[in-house]
Amino acid sequence: MKLRIPLLLLLSLGSVRAQQPAVVLPEGWSGERIDIREVRIDGVRPLKEIGIRRTQIDTLVLRENIALSMADVLTFSSPLFVKSHGRATLSTVSFRGTSPSHTQVTWNGMRINSPMLGMTDFSLIPAYFIDRATLLHGTSSVTDTGGGLGGAIRLRTATNDRRGFGVQYVQGIGSFRTFDEFARFTYGDERWQVSTRAVLSSSPNDYPYVNRDRKENIYDDEHRIVGQYYPRERNRSGAYRDLHVLQEVGYRTRGGDRLSLSAWWLDSDRELAALTTEYSDPTDFENRQRERTLRGVLAWEHTRERWKVAARAGYVHSRLRYDYSADKGNGTLEPMIRSRSRTETFYGEVEGEYAPSRAWLLTGSVALHQHRVHSADRTILTQSGEAARVEYDERRAELSAALTARWRPTDRLGLSLVLREELFGTERSPLIPAFFADYVLSKRGQLTAKASLSRNYRFPTLNDLYFKPGGNPDLRSESGFSYEGGLSFRCGCDERWTLSGSAAWFDQHIDDWILWLPTTKGFFSPRNVREVHAYGVEVQASFDRRLGRAWRLGLDGCFSWTRSVNEGDPMSPADRSVGRQLPYVPECSATLAGRLSYGSWSLLYKWCHYSHRNTMSNESRSLTGYLPPYYMNNLTLEKGVSLRWADLSLKGSVENLFDEEYLSVLSHPMPGIHFEIFLGIKPKWGKGSKANGE
Repeated sequence: MKLRIPLLLLLSLGSVRAQQPAVVLPEGWSGERIDIREVRIDGVRPLKEIGIRRTQIDTLVLRENIALSMADVLTFSSPLFVKSHGRATLSTVSFRGTSPSHTQVTWNGMRINSPMLGMTDFSLIPAYFIDRATLLHGTSSVTDTGGGLGGAIRLRTATNDRRGFGVQYVQGIGSFRTFDEFARFTYGDERWQVSTRAVLSSSPNDYPYVNRDRKENIYDDEHRIVGQYYPRERNRSGAYRDLHVLQEVGYRTRGGDRLSLSAWWLDSDRELAALTTEYSDPTDFENRQRERTLRGVLAWEHTRERWKVAARAGYVHSRLRYDYSADKGNGTLEPMIRSRSRTETFYGEVEGEYAPSRAWLLTGSVALHQHRVHSADRTILTQSGEAARVEYDERRAELSAALTARWRPTDRLGLSLVLREELFGTERSPLIPAFFADYVLSKRGQLTAKASLSRNYRFPTLNDLYFKPGGNPDLRSESGFSYEGGLSFRCGCDERWTLSGSAAWFDQHIDDWILWLPTTKGFFSPRNVREVHAYGVEVQASFDRRLGRAWRLGLDGCFSWTRSVNEGDPMSPADRSVGRQLPYVPECSATLAGRLSYGSWSLLYKWCHYSHRNTMSNESRSLTGYLPPYYMNNLTLEKGVSLRWADLSLKGSVENLFDEEYLSVLSHPMPGIHFEIFLGIKPKWGKGSKANGE
């Protein structure tokens, strides 16, 4: 039988062996299911992956349980540092010793970093909403977007390739009166795919902890102090309720084009828990943040044998309210802060690919993000004692264009060049080049050497420039050069065992690092104060072993050693930060996940470690300048039951298995050992077939 497959598909898939009666093309490519007999296809290694260092999060990890956010997933599945302010509170992610604002995050192609703060709260991204999660380390982020001085995270949701109706429901009940619910409804036929997902999570979040920042005295009968102890307290004012709804619609035309619409609604109401140094009664204050956000992306893809074009349009509307009220002393709460912000983003992108031959792949893209931000604090008091509005209302267009040429002159050697340029408002970046190369040292074991270097820029955020009081419109853009080299391999017998891994060394210099510092006027203001040198090593490995017919063992681990050092000039004679590690950057981090399955039983163990973190730039080992290292252990046991009318699953999860006392951020306690059980049901209706991520 003669089989014709589009050249772009070969370049994207690389070497493939097909010995099954049916092959399903990946989502987004033209054509329906193709039935073939035994066929062997020998292609080249993927041109799109030349020199790229990326981490693909396994779908099993994303679907571990409905209570997990992407912050939880990345903590145990990547070498990144996840900085959490507590359970169900702000969680940010940073690559390779950089700050959270140096990590670019995209959802279905659209950047979702806050235009005000430049960062993303990963605690507000349910893992059950993400079908594909890819980490682009360091220089590799330039292939997707600019501004990722540390790296980029690519998130994607997609409808399943199903036939008929499908329903899934999962109920979770856990410690601290925690309730998590997930529901999904799907429908599909030859042309249409429709999916609706919803997640609702709520909890008083009043977990107990030992307050190491406070001591209680023990008195004798004569009121003399005879001892002291650390009191056991409960997390105060930390309740939350988060609702997420994701609607997706996909349509495949008769000509093979694909249209898709994704709309994501978030409604969050969270209290901000009291610090361990807070001595007031919980009824003496209110500290609450509410957020409502709508994100939507409409996409079109058109694929032919040698070329592909795609267009996307998106919109983000977000309202954020923060209120802090305190007791005036008479039992009445007086508003101290009433912050209101509204952001709107319009997004549009066009991209194309062309493969003149099997050795070349040319791509180009142009993306536009138009932001409008209105931010105000309605309770700033004037000298007369009257309240005044302090606010800013700004618009900024961000245009990014890139051209990429990928060339593989031989089966062993691959070269790639990316040229990117960006326009933020009236400011234009210099040309941002990135060069990638890889070479197969040994085809046996697929031992490949990779190297890359790039330049990158990050423009100040709107808060950096215009926040009142404190914004600095004279800030310069952060810029840096990155270098990277490493090895990757993959070997084994696909039917019995596989072993893969990679190791990379990176080196990065960032100039004009933006830092918010106190001023003599009593508020903070951003300044370009540092030159940062970040360097280190990342190691990752995966092992999968089939143990007989029913047993299977999987192991995944990673290790990161990172030095992120301030090499700028001292700001004053008393400045001791030069030559020292940046605050909240652990020098070492490691993760390990092991999964043992037998038939319908599955046991999952997860472990992670962060070394000590400094909270001050002078590396002080004082009580407030140092966070000790910690080790975290989680355990999950799952049992699946297949009935004639439905598939059932029962899962039990133990978090912080050994009741570790730890802090991720100063004065924000984390919960000890806690539990949650999940019951899932998936009725068997129609002829639904799984694909693309379930």
